Amino acid sequence: MEQAQAAIDTRDSASVEVPLIRLAWARSGDKGDTSNIGVIVRRPEWLPLLRAQLTPERVKAHLAHAIQGRVTRHEVPGIAAFNFVCEQALGGGGMASLNNDALGKGMAQMLLTLPVRVPADLAQDLKPQGDRS
Repeated sequence: MEQAQAAIDTRDSASVEVPLIRLAWARSGDKGDTSNIGVIVRRPEWLPLLRAQLTPERVKAHLAHAIQGRVTRHEVPGIAAFNFVCEQALGGGGMASLNNDALGKGMAQMLLTLPVRVPADLAQDLKPQGDRS
């Protein structure tokens, strides 16, 4: 996949918001008080769209209730994926935390609710499985 590929333009056509889960899978875990969230794009051609919208600032804002520190995004070449490193995100982590999710296992699921803008015609192809409407 070409890293310099242009983002899908959501300004020139009718666009709608859909949850990130329609475009990607995610998994998360911890290292102490740092949460790692891996986001894998379901189709490589959607990578530019998510690269433009899934910024560290946007991830931090969406998870502001949990993340106190910096968020860094790393691209994972060859597999159309990102790794977000979220510092000071687990209330001390592990045994030190009083959080319900001290190991950060639920961070990915929370991130998958993030709304992303897609062209309306693409949204038609992104209906959840089992949705026949």
